[in-house]
Amino acid sequence: MSVSDLDALDHSAPRSSGTHERGVPLPAAHDAGLLLIRLALGVTMASHGTQKLFGWFSGGGVDGTAQFFSSVGYPSGKAMAVIAGLSEVLGGLGLALGLLTPLAGAAIVGVMVNAVAVKWGGGFFAPTGVEYELTLAAGAAALAISGPGRWALDARLPGLRKHRSRYGFAAVTLGILVAAVVLLFRA
Repeated sequence: MSVSDLDALDHSAPRSSGTHERGVPLPAAHDAGLLLIRLALGVTMASHGTQKLFGWFSGGGVDGTAQFFSSVGYPSGKAMAVIAGLSEVLGGLGLALGLLTPLAGAAIVGVMVNAVAVKWGGGFFAPTGVEYELTLAAGAAALAISGPGRWALDARLPGLRKHRSRYGFAAVTLGILVAAVVLLFRA
């Protein structure tokens, strides 16, 4: 299946409820599922960001997060704490609201690529593994590529109403590239 074939999968057209003859869910179930994933992933990430920026939910705030970033080899720990916190808050809120979904997903993917790099070597499973970070990254990438569904702010904005998978692929690629550049500066 090519990217243009994926773009043809337009879920914005209204249809009756139920399922297609092949059992594929129609928009009501599809959009409800996307909304549930967006809310769970988006609120989780936004909450993590507030830990970094404001110290909420027993977080370290900018200063505590900056110390952590410095201890794992990032230069300018304070700047990295603010960038990570803002990426998580804005990316999480964007996913939850379905606003600029490809870019919101890319922000989360970028942060999670760095989180995986920091935790790499601890295995796959919690508490020291990367399963959680990989799951968040995969969910954000999937939403960026698939689109937010009709129950999203993107569906109400001119120019964003019709999601194109290629925008999602491009945004995820951008998130990975920016994360890779950040990792180049990590000692």
